[in-house]
Amino acid sequence: MLPVANVLAAAIPGLTGPAGAASFGVPSFGAASLSTSFDGGSAAAAPFSDLLTDAVGQVNSLEDQATSAVTGLMSGTGVDVHQAMIATQKASMAFELTLAVRNKAVQAYQSVIGMQF
Repeated sequence: MLPVANVLAAAIPGLTGPAGAASFGVPSFGAASLSTSFDGGSAAAAPFSDLLTDAVGQVNSLEDQATSAVTGLMSGTGVDVHQAMIATQKASMAFELTLAVRNKAVQAYQSVIGMQF
């Protein structure tokens, strides 16, 4: 899964399979930091803004890794073509998912603003 998807996977435990997000080789948020109790009890949870900041930071990290892989490929410093392609695809997919989440958040905000009370 991608970084932003890990936020959703941590929030909805049934979203991932038994292998979890670690099987994809993408860093994930700790699910323990996002524990929520629906029975009225209080659980220590990370603020949502921290989760979004971490997700954007991980997307930026993937972009940096892709840039360094492509630079290494172009300079001939031992980076294989498949490593560079995998890094660029991970960065591209992470960015597309982040953009989709942002678009959904803007759409939700606009629909709330459009409500009449």
